[in-house]
Amino acid sequence: MKKSNIYKILYAISILLIITFVALVGYDYFYYYTDYFGAAPFYVFILFRTVTFVIPSVIVFIIARVLRKKYNR
Repeated sequence: MKKSNIYKILYAISILLIITFVALVGYDYFYYYTDYFGAAPFYVFILFRTVTFVIPSVIVFIIARVLRKKYNR
């Protein structure tokens, strides 16, 4: 595999992280009202998932953009 195609893999990882974020927030929302009984506010769950998935996704996306610009010159 050429180095110039690594940015495509990084874009895919970024998209997978966002999809995982959405899926897990949906999972948390479903079980928030059935099992947790409001032990913590729901925004705490969203904040945790954001730190876990969205921030790394943005970092990987920025790295992919930089690599794409570097190799497409």
